[in-house]
Amino acid sequence: MISINSQVISLVENALHEDLENLGDCTSKFILTPEATCNAKLIARQEGVLAGLNIFEYVFKKCHADILIEYHFQDGETTQNEDLICSISGNAISILTAERTALNFLQRLSGIATLTSSFVEKVGGTKAKILDTRKTTPGYRKLEKYAVKMGGGQNHRMGLYDMILIKDNHIAAAGSISNAVTLAVQSMKVEKLELKIEVEVTNLSQLKEAVDLPIQRVMLDNMSLKDIQMAVEFVNGRLETEISGGVTLETVRGFAETGVDFISVGALTHSAQAMDFSLLVN
Repeated sequence: MISINSQVISLVENALHEDLENLGDCTSKFILTPEATCNAKLIARQEGVLAGLNIFEYVFKKCHADILIEYHFQDGETTQNEDLICSISGNAISILTAERTALNFLQRLSGIATLTSSFVEKVGGTKAKILDTRKTTPGYRKLEKYAVKMGGGQNHRMGLYDMILIKDNHIAAAGSISNAVTLAVQSMKVEKLELKIEVEVTNLSQLKEAVDLPIQRVMLDNMSLKDIQMAVEFVNGRLETEISGGVTLETVRGFAETGVDFISVGALTHSAQAMDFSLLVN
């Protein structure tokens, strides 16, 4: 369950403000009395994996604290087309006011969870774990990375602060992989930090330079399947191995079968299609 912290509260408040500005839901409040109540149901319109139900509920509660929601599914569970996800009851104006904003959160996060689940299923039976990236919607990172976990994936680093990932531009600026790693290790000692170090390599020559350095993981970036296989065999368990670049649902199984430990997929968060739901008053 996602923590309803200050960041989530701000996201929900800003999303509602986009719809309401200072006038509110003119359609609903002009045709319904303030005392009117109604019942509604949330229906899945496709097979998918749920994520974000408590944010969905929080949107309704922001519009009217007395709205009641009865759930038939939980985050991380798979629904089928036409499944009843939950029943909603309470103030009619508030339910109609909250509807679209609540669905926007749920559709986005459930879409990410559903796509992640598809990737995880494709690598089933191998040792490979599916990872997300930092290619997230600004402001939504913790929500979207939560959705990845609901789909069976794992989180890479949360941001620039919780892992050292030395990429091509860092290497170019530092002069070499060895220089970059040495400087990172020295700086962490000064700062009294213990962070995992990962180095991105694009060829076998760079890999040979990286493998004996004090790092924990190597990222094989945009390398051919043949070179990845050779790289995994060369590393031989001395480091964790991660693949990045060119990973699709069609190619991920082949990558996983090389024996790599992790496969990072930016598409989980930047290209997931929203899951389809309907909210119907009954």
